[in-house]
Amino acid sequence: MFESIGRVVREALEAFGQAGSLAAEAGRSARDLKTWGPNFSQQARALGVNSLPIGILIALFTGVVLALLASYSFTGAVPRYLVGTLVQKTVMMELAPVLTGLALAGRVGANIAAELGTMTVTEQVDALETLGYDPVAYLVVPRILAGVLMFPVVVGAAMFVGLGAGWAASLGLLDMTTSEFLKGARLFFDGFDVRYGLVKSASFGFAVTLLGCTNGLRAKGGAQGVGSSATQAVVQSAVMILVLDAFWAVVWLLGRAA
Repeated sequence: MFESIGRVVREALEAFGQAGSLAAEAGRSARDLKTWGPNFSQQARALGVNSLPIGILIALFTGVVLALLASYSFTGAVPRYLVGTLVQKTVMMELAPVLTGLALAGRVGANIAAELGTMTVTEQVDALETLGYDPVAYLVVPRILAGVLMFPVVVGAAMFVGLGAGWAASLGLLDMTTSEFLKGARLFFDGFDVRYGLVKSASFGFAVTLLGCTNGLRAKGGAQGVGSSATQAVVQSAVMILVLDAFWAVVWLLGRAA
């Protein structure tokens, strides 16, 4: 048992160490615009635009559940318009970024790891070097930039839909009026709420794409190795999202409260 735990921990630390090295190398390769530029729009569409449906679907049900949960918790204790406050704060600052990030960790992280893992085990990455291309600039940089830029777009759409779903649930299921819901939503609203959620989502995009690329490029062993790299990418990305969520809360929220 201890041997298995130690092996898992060692492999995780190796992956995070290699991710740090790959991030530094990607920073240097980002100057090669001619190599990664043509691939950026394709990756932005694959990672961001194609991920919008899942982000919107998650936000839709999250907004409804939050409105019902708030109404249940506040019954007879506080004014009902605070349902809008709870929905606005939790969707924008926490649930939209984190739940969407975790969903995209499965979709984007696994996709990147499987794609690059297949290219690695079939020696296509080596072929790129033979042809004079920088594999990091060609494969890694456009994916990381697309993740950093498009994750906030998906999360922004999820924020809007989640708030709208909470409003619709409040009107249809809780017999609230639009003015009551908007009163609560505006009561403690601050532009910081939106900035906080979007900055977090950008960091999630960086972590998910970087770990997906790292595990894909270190894949070996044929189809089984590719599957293993995709699984590791999803698990590591999910853990990293939770770590970054706590990091931003301590660094930004705690500092702002102080």
